[in-house]
Amino acid sequence: MLPRGVYAIVDGSAGRPPLELVAAFVRGGAAVVQLRLKGAAAGEVLGVARGARQLCEGKALLLINDRADVAKLAQADGVHLGQDDLPIGAARALLGPEALIGISTHSDAEIDQADGADYVAFGPIFPTQSKPGAKLPPPHGIAGLARAVRRSKVPVVAIGGIAAQNAAEVAATEARCAAAIAGLCNARDPERATREMVAAFARGLKSEVRGLGP
Repeated sequence: MLPRGVYAIVDGSAGRPPLELVAAFVRGGAAVVQLRLKGAAAGEVLGVARGARQLCEGKALLLINDRADVAKLAQADGVHLGQDDLPIGAARALLGPEALIGISTHSDAEIDQADGADYVAFGPIFPTQSKPGAKLPPPHGIAGLARAVRRSKVPVVAIGGIAAQNAAEVAATEARCAAAIAGLCNARDPERATREMVAAFARGLKSEVRGLGP
């Protein structure tokens, strides 16, 4: 099951060693760490994934972006898929029933078509520069995220422009996780940035429990 909290994504283009970022995110209290090493050779991704598995063991879930084969070989907790990646059913057949499988979504239609996924990532919530060149819709905002949470049959991970400054708003919608790429990978101190985002998300959960959230 996807834990509640901060979902930290390691971007291979961030200019820092991926395992350095994994370690910082884990120390900062991330509930989930995703390896997103676009363009890296399979052998390189596997080596990093195995190192990340050791760093995350007993502290955070480890997911691999795109590569279900690497997730299986590295004994990661699961895989995160894009709309053009391996179909959910094929990833499930490879990884088995216990693996966590998520998929990126950007619209109601994509949420509705996510059968077999354990969670959907929905965004962008706020303006983002993490995926230059990607064909993304305009930001959905907090209202759009709240609608997605109500619509989805599985937990929702909010993504796109999320940082400590707005993580509480995200948590108050009952989104399961707040995901971040640039806000954490490009921070001067990634561990501190993760810790601050974790604290902000926790404040939003308390607001939601008191009935102050959307």
